[in-house]
Amino acid sequence: MESGRQLDSQDEKRNKIDFALWKKASPYHIMRWPSPWGDGFPGWHIECTVMSTKYLGEAFDIHGGGMDLKFPHHECEIAQAVGANGKDPVKYWIHTNMLTVNGQKMSKSLGNSFLPRELFSGNHPLLEKGFGPMTVRFFMLQSHYSSTLDFSNEALSSAEKGFRKLVNALSTIKSLSYPVGKEGNSTLDTELNRLVDECYLNMSDDFNTAKTLAMLFEMSSRVNDMKSGNLPFSDFSSEAFETFKNTYIGFMENVLGLKEEKEQDDELLNGTINVLIELRKKARTDKNFALSDKIRDDLKALGIQ
Repeated sequence: MESGRQLDSQDEKRNKIDFALWKKASPYHIMRWPSPWGDGFPGWHIECTVMSTKYLGEAFDIHGGGMDLKFPHHECEIAQAVGANGKDPVKYWIHTNMLTVNGQKMSKSLGNSFLPRELFSGNHPLLEKGFGPMTVRFFMLQSHYSSTLDFSNEALSSAEKGFRKLVNALSTIKSLSYPVGKEGNSTLDTELNRLVDECYLNMSDDFNTAKTLAMLFEMSSRVNDMKSGNLPFSDFSSEAFETFKNTYIGFMENVLGLKEEKEQDDELLNGTINVLIELRKKARTDKNFALSDKIRDDLKALGIQ
């Protein structure tokens, strides 16, 4: 902690690892509030402790942030929170790793960073097409939060197929029900319960969404076997089935937030485009060529001739 940190006013510190709770504002500093120590502004670390204490309390469960904030920011947050309140402020620190694109660090300077809306629309030079929000969520959940996540068209397309498989099984399991009055034996109860238990164990193991998804894929295969009859209801009890069904639905929709995406309303979209085309014709008729050209160019940018 003592080496390699060159910060402003380092020579004013009694100890190298001390950090400022309040900073004196220069005459031209944009942030300034009155305090017993003169006009100034809060230090970087105290800002976050104050905000989290105000909105979440002196102790809360989960604190997120990038790995690059672990030191010194989060460690300083802990130090000042314990000093002020006499208790650990957070139970679980979730430090996420970096994002890369085609193996390169994502950054504006490299021109390979994109906004969520660009990812969804596909309106970016590095993207071959747009990907639905649920597909993107599934793609990100395939990696543990502490692992580097690399975006590429191939990886996103693969995630799209994987998500579709899971969501098809979700639709299927919702439609399945155990035959009334026909209780089966419990031959496969142990296997179904194992899959259920593994989901909970994996999420309890440092939020391991990657392993949890692997279990859901295994469960989706069982769902398809139930539908086709390859896994007859007579081989497991109604209790095991209901637990299995509720777990699959619960982990998909409530734990991981993976829900079936609404199909795009093509009729509505086509109607909207036709309105714009008619407006362009009207603008040309009225000799408002600036407006007609803008409508044409904006539509062309969206891939519409």
